[in-house]
Amino acid sequence: MENRLELHYKKIRRVLLAILGLNWLVALVKIAYGSATRCESMTADGFHSLADGASNIIGLIGIHFACQPVDKDHPYGHRKYETFFALGIAAMLFVVAFNLGKEGVLHLFNPPPAPHVDMNSFIVMLVTMGINTLVMVYERRRGRELRSDILLSDSMHTGADIFTSVSVIAALIVIKMGFPLLDPIVTILISIFIAHAGYDIVKQSSNVLCDTAAILDLQKIESIVLGTSGVKSCHKIRSRGRPDDIHIDLHVQVNPDMHVDNAHKLSYAIEEAIKRGVPEVTDVVVHIEPEEKA
Repeated sequence: MENRLELHYKKIRRVLLAILGLNWLVALVKIAYGSATRCESMTADGFHSLADGASNIIGLIGIHFACQPVDKDHPYGHRKYETFFALGIAAMLFVVAFNLGKEGVLHLFNPPPAPHVDMNSFIVMLVTMGINTLVMVYERRRGRELRSDILLSDSMHTGADIFTSVSVIAALIVIKMGFPLLDPIVTILISIFIAHAGYDIVKQSSNVLCDTAAILDLQKIESIVLGTSGVKSCHKIRSRGRPDDIHIDLHVQVNPDMHVDNAHKLSYAIEEAIKRGVPEVTDVVVHIEPEEKA
């Protein structure tokens, strides 16, 4: 189990390292060219891409803790550390959003010199946006395959970067048309996009950390349990945990005359049946009760 868990997080680590290099390459290009041409929206988008790289580092730290084996202080394992560190990515997004929004508002009332926009500006944005699109699609696909909070949160971060890049391209067009005042307005819009991405991550992570029901289709669990020989009925089905680490507890009624040894074997049979039917389930607690006679 622990070897499989370690292999799982090695796959996540490789994805994060590859994306880290691409994010920083995109960020440096945007920041360098945006600063050289005094284009605030492009520079802001570059810092957003830089934050994408920083979120990759947070993710690497998170999976380092998450892949640790079960110990005395953590009998359920450390996998929720991945969810916890996803909140770190959200916090960083909120800080970046606040700083960019403040800068946009200041420059809205105290406009800086008009930025220089040429064909190279559009080429830089289109190429970097294309790279971000490939990164987001790849990271989201791998995140779903590996059931990784970090990868899915980071792909949302990159997705916000794509939307802001579209906004920057729109700003470049209106600046070229002679409306430079729209540049700080676009910077403010970018900050809103970033804050919204942070909110989505907080919402998803809090569902796991606050033990929101992990399985909504309880009838599926009930049908699996009732299909086990010896079960009369089941109720009080509860679930919690991460999408790849679901814990279930439920009450099962059996014949009152059933020997405790057989009841013990039945509880294991129910656990194995649920894990076969729902592979994401890693722990099942079965409460055996005597069937109530009418």
